[in-house]
Amino acid sequence: MIIQVENPVVEVHDLTVSYDRKPVLWGIDLTLPAGSLVGVIGPNGAGKSTLIKAMMDLLPAGSGYVRIFDKPIAEVRNRISYVPQRESVDWDFPASVFDVVLMGSYGKLGLFKRPRQADKDAAMEALQKVGMQGFANRQISQLSGGQQQRVFLARALAQNADIYFMDEPFAGVDIATETAIIELLRTMREQGKTVIVVHHDLQSATEYFDWVVLLNMRLVASGPAEQVLTQHLLEQTYGGKLTVLTKVGELLRKQEFPARES
Repeated sequence: MIIQVENPVVEVHDLTVSYDRKPVLWGIDLTLPAGSLVGVIGPNGAGKSTLIKAMMDLLPAGSGYVRIFDKPIAEVRNRISYVPQRESVDWDFPASVFDVVLMGSYGKLGLFKRPRQADKDAAMEALQKVGMQGFANRQISQLSGGQQQRVFLARALAQNADIYFMDEPFAGVDIATETAIIELLRTMREQGKTVIVVHHDLQSATEYFDWVVLLNMRLVASGPAEQVLTQHLLEQTYGGKLTVLTKVGELLRKQEFPARES
């Protein structure tokens, strides 16, 4: 089930991405609605991170194209923010929390321009939103995993983008941080932002996202969460891994999501 959106914020057409000539994504066609919390969900190796990187033109596509705000990405890059996986960053780099968040404004400043007071104020405001203002002068190497993730989010907030791509923002954080993050994402949605999140936890997906993309190298489904998170479509996505699906089946019944039969 693939629902196409009128006036989408993101349009992906026939996208194929390969690593070392081995396709990782095949013929992805989808559209995403503006002002939504979107979950990209699928098993390990399904190409979830690859998809959002290709959407941002951080990886070359073998075929197809992506348009954001109905324009090529190069024309709207200053409206896009990216939160990569925490593991992909060198946390030993000698920088303070405040410096890392302030870097979020550099894309709009351009090279060699010094941050203005307004940029510094925006950085501190972003730290306050994630509850990290008391750590502004702390070295990033001294933070816990959850604190690092909050700093990443603050950096993204300081960019004041219109669309946010987040790669596993809930991975390895405690429940308090996860709760704080999802509340922040909901606030961003209420402000008209679009947030696209690579996510691995099916049980929270039903609660967190308005729109869900089910992916396993090919696109299985894309649509409203209550229509996509069904037993039938999840079996297609996960290939019948019963230990996962049994839990999800119980969750679907408990929340009275419609479960379609094969």
